[in-house]
Parts: sequence; structure tokens; C-alpha cells
Amino acid sequence: MVGIVIVSHSQKLAEGVAELASMMADGVRIEAAGGLEDGGLGTSFARIQKAIALADGGDGAIVLADMGSAFLTAELAADAQEGGRVRLADAPLAEGAVLAAVTAAGGAPLDEVLRKAESARSWDKRALGA
Repeated sequence: MVGIVIVSHSQKLAEGVAELASMMADGVRIEAAGGLEDGGLGTSFARIQKAIALADGGDGAIVLADMGSAFLTAELAADAQEGGRVRLADAPLAEGAVLAAVTAAGGAPLDEVLRKAESARSWDKRALGA
């Protein structure tokens, strides 16, 4: 099953998004990689690499990041992985994580999980309640 990694400058934000996505997709490995080792705000290459290793159970992992240096550091960590089983999603963090997790829970392959996560960019939230 494809795993999910949530990267944010904030440990609390990463953990919250991971918690939300986990509620929707039982059994999917979802790891949070937020903040710095000292608990401060920022991004940690080492934390992201560790989260990728924990999330990837053999079918790969999708990495979602919030913005700026979190995205850039996540990109570096994803590119550093061997085997081509890690994809960085260009998607809204919460919505993309939920869509990725639900799709992964259904047994979809890596590239399909990535496409589903990135489809969250086109959501019209105002229309969802109509």
C-alpha cells in the first residue's frame, strides 16, 4: 500500500493533517514530518527522510508539503530516495492528504495516488455544499 508523508514548518500542523487523513483511511501508513528537531518551526531534511522510510512499505510514498522551504526540502528528500518510489504532490495539504490516503487505502498504485492528491487543486469548496 502506498504511504503518505505530511511535511510542514509546524509539527502540530503536520500531525493534525496526518490525523485527519488517517481517520479517512484505516491501514495507510501516514507519517508527519513537521518542525525542527528542537521543536521549533522549520523543516528538517532528516525528519522528512525518516518519515519517508516509515511510510513506504514497499509500494512507495506520496509526500505533501505546505509551502516555501517545506516544499523545497521535501523535494530534495524525495529526490534523494532510491528506487523511484517517492512522489512529491503539488496539492493543497489537507485536501490532498485526505484524497491520497483514501485512494491508497483502496490499493491504488503510486501514480494514481499522486494524481488523486493533485486533483484537490481544482476543488471548488463553495460548490461542495450546493
